[in-house]
Amino acid sequence: MAQLFLLHCLGVATAMAYGWYVDHLRYTTSTGIHIDGIEQGNCTGATEFILMGLSQMQKVQLLFFFFFLLFYIIILPGNFLIIFTIQSDPCLSSPMYFFLANLAFLDICYCSVTPPKMLADFFSLCKTISYGGCMAQLFFLHFLGGAEAFLLMAMAYDRYVGICKPLRYATLMNREICCTVVGAAWAGGFVHGIILFGLSIQLPFCGPNILDNFFCDVHQLVKLACADTYVVEMIMFLNNGVVIMMCFILLIISYAALLLRLRTHSPRWESKVASTCVSHIIVVFVMCGPAIYIYALPFRAAPLKKVVAVFHTVVFPLTNPMIYTLRNKEIKSSMRKLINRYISWRVKS
Repeated sequence: MAQLFLLHCLGVATAMAYGWYVDHLRYTTSTGIHIDGIEQGNCTGATEFILMGLSQMQKVQLLFFFFFLLFYIIILPGNFLIIFTIQSDPCLSSPMYFFLANLAFLDICYCSVTPPKMLADFFSLCKTISYGGCMAQLFFLHFLGGAEAFLLMAMAYDRYVGICKPLRYATLMNREICCTVVGAAWAGGFVHGIILFGLSIQLPFCGPNILDNFFCDVHQLVKLACADTYVVEMIMFLNNGVVIMMCFILLIISYAALLLRLRTHSPRWESKVASTCVSHIIVVFVMCGPAIYIYALPFRAAPLKKVVAVFHTVVFPLTNPMIYTLRNKEIKSSMRKLINRYISWRVKS
């Protein structure tokens, strides 16, 4: 686990160093827009986009850098720990924990799309992203986000079977079926991402190339295209806003029905399962709430959209598995045992 975390941090540091070096070379040969006393206007060609970032003030950028880096260092190992705990403890072999491990892995991947570039740009004189990099960021952001939404629906189905059909749970949710469901979630996310990617890559860009964000926001990207984008915008709205709204509504209805169904069970079992369902509902609101705010409005400017995007792409994904963990006694106990075994092994060695 430590080696994987160090490799992840090394990748972030390398991206930061490379971004600073390239931007320093660009800065020495360019003039233009002033950002906190730094000129960075004509620093990009037709194949690049300028990212305005979270702030144009150097001191604020430095504060953001240390805050997000500290958050990353604290929370990211926790997600790795959840995965290794579930994989190493035979008592955590139920489908619920299998889905939780996959959710933690998805969130780690999701938070590796925009935060490394964002952290590197805090030290960049000229915040740019290549056309190819922008398209790749757009694809993976929606691919992994869509996969996570479908995985949450699979977790809701798992709770439905466990509560409403407990005698058939082992048959309906065996490991083969669980793997198929997870594969279907990834496939659904891929289709969701490839549709947006296919629509975006066909757009012609021949005018302004400034994105007022810290990543390639598909809404702003479409607005930069020098063509009629009405049809594209509507398809993207259906693929983003309508899909996330449908997922959210279905998840809330399913969990509400499950909580009502729990009234027929014993109080002790009801309390335990209700706690799990509440954790699921919290994650649904945490994930779907910002996404609805960003994508449910069909290409209209929304106040605080950049702030909401930070929480949606950086903060909340890493905290989703932690929400499940903090309300689960079994996994917390297994995590303590795993940490104690690791400490004992380190002391002996």
